[in-house]
Amino acid sequence: MSADDVIESYVNDVASQLPRRQRNDVAFELRALLREGLQDRAEAAGRAADATMATEFVNSFGRPDDVAARYRPTLSVIDPADGPRFVRLTWIGLLVIWGAGLLEFVGQPIPTGWDLLTPLSKWWFGTVLPSPWWPGLLVLYYATSAWFRRRGPQVAAWKPSADDQISGGRAGLLLGMAGVVVGCVVLANPTMLLDVFGEGRAAPAAYAALTYDAGFLQRQAPWLFGLVLFNLPLMAIALVMGRSPIGLRRVETVHSLVTCAVMLWVVFDGPVLVTPAGDQLAKSLMLLIVVGVLLYLAVSRYRQVRPAPTRTGGADPGASGHSPSHSPR
Repeated sequence: MSADDVIESYVNDVASQLPRRQRNDVAFELRALLREGLQDRAEAAGRAADATMATEFVNSFGRPDDVAARYRPTLSVIDPADGPRFVRLTWIGLLVIWGAGLLEFVGQPIPTGWDLLTPLSKWWFGTVLPSPWWPGLLVLYYATSAWFRRRGPQVAAWKPSADDQISGGRAGLLLGMAGVVVGCVVLANPTMLLDVFGEGRAAPAAYAALTYDAGFLQRQAPWLFGLVLFNLPLMAIALVMGRSPIGLRRVETVHSLVTCAVMLWVVFDGPVLVTPAGDQLAKSLMLLIVVGVLLYLAVSRYRQVRPAPTRTGGADPGASGHSPSHSPR
């Protein structure tokens, strides 16, 4: 076998892995590149190229599979830019799913250690093992998003946004305010849901499951309902201003933390509803809300860029270590 035979065999192994429309062009380019490189090596060695030298040379160039991958279009189900977000959402979703599954067994009596195996096995086989549906759904979402971005890059083009821009715009704020009003009405009298959807024919046990405990109404309810209602003036200010300045965002953050603290007070200090089952469900939902809000605040804080760019349009006077000089005029 001659040196040309070695190169031809290598080129065929590479080109055969490529789409038909690429094969001839890649084979022509690769063949010329290998022959030129082999000729340079032969001249440097001071002898004619043979099959052994050609084999060593093409092996140093890379395996045919790896070389073909350089020419072949990269197949990525998820764009690299979406990778960190995909991993983060995957873990957040899985933790929420696993935690929600564990809440089912919170508060159940476990006399012995062996009795703990039964709920754990139910949690493992009923919640953990089926949970990969969540990352699968994320893969489908990001793959579809990437496909649309490649078909219409102008739609996904970057657009500048102000740092005090309202998420969702004014329409989103109006919907949020309507949701707060409806939520407060329902929270003030949850049994009205049975009157609306059950047309007054619900069983007495259903009404009891949505009846507040007297202690909750006297102690925590005014604080909790007041904090929920406080969202309305915050949203109204942003709606009128058309933006969300830094001062308003700080008030919203403090408000969210205070609301979480009051929710934890509600969860760990007496019943909310008169029935144990309803009370446990209400407290579980509150815990999920607290975890979600704190996680959102932590992620938002982590993603902040520090130090923030100067707003004067010039360089930071203190960045170079020299204080600005002012001429008295």
